Amino acid sequence: MEVKASSVSETTKQDAGVLGSCVQRKFAPAPIWTEAMLAALKKGVKGSKWHSLIDKVSSLDTLVLGWAQVERNAGAAGVDRMSVKKFAQARDCYLAELARALRDGSYSPQPVRRVYIPKGKGQRPLGIPAVKDRVVQAALKLVIEPIFEHEFEPRSFGFRQGLGCKDALREVDRHVKAGYFWVVDADLQSYFDTIPHDALLAKVGKRIADGRVLELVERFLKQDIMDDMKRWTPTAGSPQGAVISPLLANVYLHEFDVEMRQAGLVMVRYADDAVVLCRTLEEAQAALTRMRAWVSANGLTLHPDKTHVGDCRVKGQGFEFLGYRFEAGQRWVRKKSLMSLKDKIRAKTKRNEGNSIDYVIASLNPTLRGWYGYFQHAHRFTFSTIDGFVRRRLRAMLRRQKHRPGQGRCLRDHKQWPNALFADLGLFTMSEVHKLARQSR
Repeated sequence: MEVKASSVSETTKQDAGVLGSCVQRKFAPAPIWTEAMLAALKKGVKGSKWHSLIDKVSSLDTLVLGWAQVERNAGAAGVDRMSVKKFAQARDCYLAELARALRDGSYSPQPVRRVYIPKGKGQRPLGIPAVKDRVVQAALKLVIEPIFEHEFEPRSFGFRQGLGCKDALREVDRHVKAGYFWVVDADLQSYFDTIPHDALLAKVGKRIADGRVLELVERFLKQDIMDDMKRWTPTAGSPQGAVISPLLANVYLHEFDVEMRQAGLVMVRYADDAVVLCRTLEEAQAALTRMRAWVSANGLTLHPDKTHVGDCRVKGQGFEFLGYRFEAGQRWVRKKSLMSLKDKIRAKTKRNEGNSIDYVIASLNPTLRGWYGYFQHAHRFTFSTIDGFVRRRLRAMLRRQKHRPGQGRCLRDHKQWPNALFADLGLFTMSEVHKLARQSR
């Protein structure tokens, strides 16, 4: 039986955002996916393709849910300079306009605004769609994500509801401890910028037969990019920063995940970052050969300098994954992650800003808490090192405010501003939190 997406009744508007209790509803909000659709998702549909989905995307109920996500994530304005706050002031009007445009086929996304963020010694390009386009992308994602999510491999962890970095790290840690010491550390070079459009659309088309939905996906892939006064149409890639890009990135690599599993290999992937864990050197070398073949056949490239095979028991042969370095029987915070945190601390503790110590500590704490929350399983010496660095920065600020010279300051500073002072001021101290956590286990 061919399953079609039926219209959502007016009464469901009151239930927007409410999730059901069954497993499928973890990825399918109740007002969008009917019980019949959920049942078909579990049992399969005729020809393995879904028809008539555009009415779900253009439904005002879906757009309301999409807007809620965009509003929650906030973010910068697109090329039209309309902010999330300004959109909210006329939300009902804008959502109604989008619904009509999607229904009559007149909707066309605006160009993506190109911005750059620091990445190592260089810069990473991000694309910022207009708020209206982010709403439509969010609505589209809500409708089609369950179709693909239902099939994704369990060792694909990136950008998936209920899964995250810590789950991927636990899976890697578990296999390393079980004797999978030989690791292929793979890096897909400029993955988001090089995904072939035609091949990606073909993969999406294997599950979705609604031509208007496929056309909408294609329009988002081929949105013009504006960088200052330059404007061009991309021939490949899906811009990082677009709401729909993470899902499409996972769709494109799904067959890669299946290929590796069917070969009996343990590959843990988070977006474009993947490691294959093996028991022998020969198995790891064969895995790398298989990876190169699939990647090349699908229009992608493994980074020549960042892809390697090593025995993580041996110093110098370890691998980095999601902020950690696995090497010589230990799991360390990688140097780049530490340097990034220190750079953020330096930016908040400049000596000449003149802010009060209470203000500085209040601005530091969210950063310190967030970093500790992710790296809480690091070696305890990491936390004491960071705590010491933070207090040195704070003492330097206080010394500057007191117009004191910096020479011979260490012992005198500790006496005047002891660790207990910063604790009384509410400074988040990683080593103390880590100690309490270990005692409570």
